[in-house]
Amino acid sequence: MTLETLHLLFFKNYDEANLRFSSHINCFVGDNGSGKTNLLDAIHYLSLTKSAFTSTDANSIKQGEEFFVVKGRFQSTKDDKGELIQCSLRAGQKKSVLHDKQPYDRISDHIGRYPVVLISPYDTDLIRQGSEERRKYFDSLISQLDHEYLELLIKYSYLLKQRNSLLKLATDRQGGYDREYLLVLDEQLAPLGEQLVARRQEFLHEFEPIFQRHYELLADGREQVTLTYKSDLPGADFLKLLRLQERKDLSLQRTTVGPHRDDVTFLMDTMPVKGYGSQGQQKSFAIALKLAQFEIVATRQQQKPLLLLDDIFDRLDEKRITRLMQLVANRTFGQIFLTDTHLERTDQILSALSDDIARFRVELGVVKPL
Repeated sequence: MTLETLHLLFFKNYDEANLRFSSHINCFVGDNGSGKTNLLDAIHYLSLTKSAFTSTDANSIKQGEEFFVVKGRFQSTKDDKGELIQCSLRAGQKKSVLHDKQPYDRISDHIGRYPVVLISPYDTDLIRQGSEERRKYFDSLISQLDHEYLELLIKYSYLLKQRNSLLKLATDRQGGYDREYLLVLDEQLAPLGEQLVARRQEFLHEFEPIFQRHYELLADGREQVTLTYKSDLPGADFLKLLRLQERKDLSLQRTTVGPHRDDVTFLMDTMPVKGYGSQGQQKSFAIALKLAQFEIVATRQQQKPLLLLDDIFDRLDEKRITRLMQLVANRTFGQIFLTDTHLERTDQILSALSDDIARFRVELGVVKPL
């Protein structure tokens, strides 16, 4: 699967842009702040219907405008006419996602059809920040591979929101709350939560050895790295836990137990990578996660995801860049989109890897082929 074209209208710092891509390597070159990363984010929108860098869709509308449009054509072979995907948003309205000009019954039906993997300088946030970042990462990854998991997650999140609203209402209102409704929500929430946890455990069991292999290649096998799933649910009755926590939940006005509070701990030689690992080790850990993500998605989906590389030449040392470029040279990856600040450096690194390279100059929201 490749992305053949990209059209932007009032997206982030772009008034308009129309691009046609190489089927192998595409380079966006320009100064910091020119809009290179925004082009990668537009591709991320087409694949996953959301930004990789902001949780609020309205933030992607160009300042002073009322809407944005991101449109692209994906092709599975050179001979087919491709599939046209459009994501758009008008301020104050719901986001629209069209497949060949037809809306999906549910936007979630789009997830997983056009897989993408992003490697960026912010990947170490998965290590340095809290459990929410890691849950979001693994939930997004599993959702691309398992549509049933995505449906479970959507249903669980909806019921959790209802439960938390009821808990807050119980505190705000004098005279108590509708406990019967709370018990009904608990009975609906419990089996969904248990299924989510079971699927996460199953996925991590498959994912961890792939991740460990990639880390060993990046770091020459000097440390033993592990991923440990932390949850209150395995071996427990979730419904009973909800009932036991009811008084506490009412006091705190939120649900204090469940898969929405779980974590995946990142360990290196049995110690937390966050505090124990060096900056270089943390970068290797994060890149290994993304390379394992690429491999497992490519294997399960039987198609290589689009690979987005954001400023890796500026942020990674020569050893890690060399390892990534060896994978590029071996055609491990499919279509690649990367950003850099120096055209000469990009050409020097990539010239020996492929003849199929498209280069684009980006200057303050204007992008032109070179």
